[in-house]
Amino acid sequence: MATRERPLSPHLQVYRFAYTMSLSILHRATGVALFVGLLLLSCWLLAAADGEEHYARVAAFLGHPLLRIALIGWVAAFWYHVFAGLRHLVWDFGVGFEKPTARRSGAGVVVATVVAVAVTLGLAAHLFGGGA
Repeated sequence: MATRERPLSPHLQVYRFAYTMSLSILHRATGVALFVGLLLLSCWLLAAADGEEHYARVAAFLGHPLLRIALIGWVAAFWYHVFAGLRHLVWDFGVGFEKPTARRSGAGVVVATVVAVAVTLGLAAHLFGGGA
């Protein structure tokens, strides 16, 4: 009997693409982004503790327009990771695995992320006068 070559585990070639797959990948990617952002936050805090000269240098670096845009992305990554993590927590209780429910909860994660990012950036603009 001839054996058929099959993948050892499910692979993208086996499944049709669903947006829930991209949400799963995005959850992992936001975890990496949060790690990088945490490194930058740590540098900023260490510079603040080290003195005025170092703080001014790091603040100038972090004030670059591209890094300010990255900060907005970091805020979005934070909120997405929070809401996707809550979704995974619910799944840990064995709830929400049905396809329609999983799709609705995925859409809810995206909507909640957009709302939370808008509120966060709006508050930052109000409190600090120039946005994030």
